[in-house]
This record gives sequence, structure tokens and C-alpha cells, in this order.
Amino acid sequence: MGHLGSGGWRRLLLLPALWSIGLAYAQSPGDAAFLSVLGELRDATYSDKAVIAERLSQTGHRSVRAVLTALMEDRLCYRNSDQKILIVQSADKDPAELIDPLTLKSAGSAPADSLAKIGTNNALRHTVRTVVAHFALSSPDPAVRLEAVRDMLRSLDEPTVALLRERLAVETNAGVKREIGNVLALATLDGSDAKARLEAVATLSHSVSQDVRNRLALLLDKSPDGSFVETDENVRRAAAAAVATIDQWRSFYSGIETLFFGLSLGSVLVLIAFGLAITFGVMGVINMAHGELMMLGAYTTYAVQMAMPGHIGLSILAAIPAAFVVAGLVGVAMERTIIQHLYGRPLETLLATFGVSLVLQQAVRSIFSAQNRSVVTPDWMSGSLQLNGALAITYNRLYTVIFTLIVFLILLAVLKRTRIGLDIRAVAQNRVMAKAMGIRTEWVDAMTFGLGSGIAGVAGVALSQLTNVGPNLGQSYIIDSFMVVVFGGVGNLWGALIGGMSMGIVNKLLEPYAGAVLAKILVLVGLILFIQTRPRGLFPQAGRAGEDK
Repeated sequence: MGHLGSGGWRRLLLLPALWSIGLAYAQSPGDAAFLSVLGELRDATYSDKAVIAERLSQTGHRSVRAVLTALMEDRLCYRNSDQKILIVQSADKDPAELIDPLTLKSAGSAPADSLAKIGTNNALRHTVRTVVAHFALSSPDPAVRLEAVRDMLRSLDEPTVALLRERLAVETNAGVKREIGNVLALATLDGSDAKARLEAVATLSHSVSQDVRNRLALLLDKSPDGSFVETDENVRRAAAAAVATIDQWRSFYSGIETLFFGLSLGSVLVLIAFGLAITFGVMGVINMAHGELMMLGAYTTYAVQMAMPGHIGLSILAAIPAAFVVAGLVGVAMERTIIQHLYGRPLETLLATFGVSLVLQQAVRSIFSAQNRSVVTPDWMSGSLQLNGALAITYNRLYTVIFTLIVFLILLAVLKRTRIGLDIRAVAQNRVMAKAMGIRTEWVDAMTFGLGSGIAGVAGVALSQLTNVGPNLGQSYIIDSFMVVVFGGVGNLWGALIGGMSMGIVNKLLEPYAGAVLAKILVLVGLILFIQTRPRGLFPQAGRAGEDK
């Protein structure tokens, strides 16, 4: 190093101070104003806190809503050591997980007794709720405004109604305008004008919200003296008709939701059955370890997520090829070491693969312990898509259905458009002729078993987002997946897709009436009756091999 001199050393020693000053100036004026007002909450009275909450909303800072929501829920506190205001993720955990109110990012953790809560009372919470709603109503995001309107429905008063009327005049989003109209109509039901109440009922009859339905049903109730709560007969008739209409639409959307749940359940069965359809269709092997190969895919997802703790969303995508490779290699090893010696002996194959399944279960118990493991769902798969007041579709199930269709299309492309796919189809239709034509059937068997096992691993990735990962995970689905293969037709992907989706939907349609266990029994009985009339399933396999099965 060169000689710095006394002036150079002084400049070098000043660098940390200059860096701190630079960071302070890098903070935007909006951040500084927000933190300044927020700091006043520490020692303020309840009435002063209401004023401070209003001033916080006037800063327009992106963290206003989160901070005021934490204040309402008694999750806003300050640290005794440095008086810094922080948000507590959960009020009943010790040590408490902390969030920085400026960035809304993690601020570490601290013992509960080192924090002092910023107190509230009912009047302050009511005021803050109104401030939060007012702040959210001015958001540029229509979803945030819609949520704010629905929150305001829980505490309708004159200021809230006036605020909504003011917003209705400038609102541009049709969905938000419709929701504001419904809330204002609900407020009108408490008025004295019968004509206005009749018009409000007509407006509310187009809603499917449970809150709206319950409020209209109250108009049909009787008071203790025997008189109706709603005194006008025309309004009562309109309310009764509106309640009936809403009930019909809610039943319709409930049916759609049930069908969607059936599709999501069927998608899991289909993903597992794809691998079985390929291996059983080509080699006639009843692989009782197929569920454990799916379990390996689920544990691979967990391991990848542990290796990428800061990238949960990316880890799920990375787990798909990893699970395919891990389960596929285990499948190839099974075929080369055990199954290739047992072709044509189905009972021995069944017993051998059952033994492999026990070995794999014990292996994951030894590596990961017998306790279930939870795979974190990424943000982009969390929550639900709220289509209206009666229908919501969870993102994890929606992505499972989409993922199943993508896997199906990829498998079709592999089997129809590639050389290995041509060899697999040739061996499946006539093994002897394929071998006579120069196809290495033993190599096709290994690759086919590896492909089917890899698909089972991919199914484990999807299943890890719907349930906990444990050593017995595969046993919960293996029987159902065999039923899908038999029902759809051995070795047919279209049969597996249609059969799995059909069984999932029928199972979910029966559950509300028969219960989960009896529904499965009824599905099994129906499948047995179906096989009596069509022993080869919905889509029988073509070729001489298909005639032998």
C-alpha cells in the first residue's frame, strides 16, 4: 500500500461517518415524514392517537395501511432498549417476530418482555378502521379498494356512508362501484322511506354475498310482539324473492366450487396414475412402490426448499426437475436390479415392489425422521382467487390442475413425437415383434420405468403443496391411483386423465351426502360394476399386448 499521509488517514477514518450521513440523506422525504409522525404514537393519549392516525394516512406512505392495521390488532409496539416502533407478526408468540414498519421486511425477533405495546381502545379502533378504509379507498389498485369497501360493511355508520357516497361519484372500476352500491343499499334498509327500501332490495337481489343474504332475511323475521321487522308488505315480498334468488345462485356457485375441488383431487390422482399407466401398460408390472417414488419427490421438494431458504418461490420450480431425476434414477435402479428378473411373474413382482416400498419408507425415516415435514407454499401460490361473493378458487389447487394438464401435454409429445416414445409404444403393442425389429426392449423397459417413476416424483412436488410430507404419504394414494389406471384403461394416458378427473369429481359430489369414507366405498363399488361390463376400461390398449391384459 502507498503512503496515505495524515490527511489521507483522516479522510479514511471519516468514511464510516460519511456513509451513515449518506444513508440518512438517501432516505426519501416521505419516509422521514412517515417515521416522524409514527414516533409520536409512543407517548400519545387515545384521543391524540386518533389524530396521529389521520396524519399518518395523509403522508400517503406505502406502509400506512399495514401500520394502522397492526395498531387496530394490538400488534404495534416499541422496543424498550431504543424506543423503535415495530410491528409484531403474531401477538401470542414469544420471542416475537418483528417487522420494520418502514420497509415491511423482517426486523428479527425479540423477547416479548422487551417490547411495550402501543395501546388502543374501542373508540380508537373504530376511528383507525375508518382511516384505513379511507386510505384504501384512494388506492390505485381496484382490488385494494374493493377489499376496503367490504371491510366497511362491518361497521356502517353515517361517516362511513358519507365517505362511500363521495367515493361512488368518482369511482371508475365497475366491480368497486357495484360493491359500493350494495353497501349503500344495505344502509338504506335502515331508513324510514319504504320506496327507498324497496329499491335497495331490488339492488341487493343481484348480489350473492352471504352478508347481504342474511341482512335481507332479517326483514322477514318477527319481533317479540309478533309483528314483522319490515312493516311494508311489498318490501317483505321483494326481500323474500331476493333471498330465494341469492340462495339459488349460492347453490350454483357451491356446485362449481365442488366440481373444482373434484378436479383438483382428480389432478393429484392423474399425476400419480400417469406413471403407473406407462409402466403397467408397457411391462405389465404392478409396482407397489409407486407411492413411495411419489413420496421421494415430495421429500426432494422439501430438501430443495431447505437448500434455498431465501428463494421459496423459485425453489418449487427447481424441485420439479430435481424430483423427476431423483425418483427416475431410483426407478431405473429398481428395474435393473430387481424387476428385470421377475417379468412374467406378477405375484413375485408385486411382493418384491412392496418390499422396496418398505425399504424406501424406512430410508426417509432414517434420513428425515418419522415426523411429517411441512413444505412452505410460495406467495404466488398462496391465497385464493375471489371471483365473487360466493365463489373463491384457491391458487394452490388451481396451479395443481394447470400443472397436471401441462405434464399430460408433455407426456403426449414425448410418446408421440420422439424416438423413445415410438419405441415405448412399439414394445407396449407387441414386445416380440419390436425386439425382432431391432429395438432393445431391455433398454426401453429401463427408460420406461424411469419415466414412470420420474412422473411419480413430479406428482410428489404437486402433493407437497396440498398436504404435509411424511413417510406414509404414498400409501394414502396408491390404491386410488391403481383404480384410475384400471378405470381409464391400462397404458392409456387419455384414460388416466379422464378416469382420474371423473373419480375426483364423483368423490367430491358424494362427500356432502355420504361422508368421506362412504363416498370412497361407493366409488369403489361403482368401479367394480363398471369393470364387470368393460373389463379393459374406458380406453382399451391396442395391440396384442393389450389383448393379453
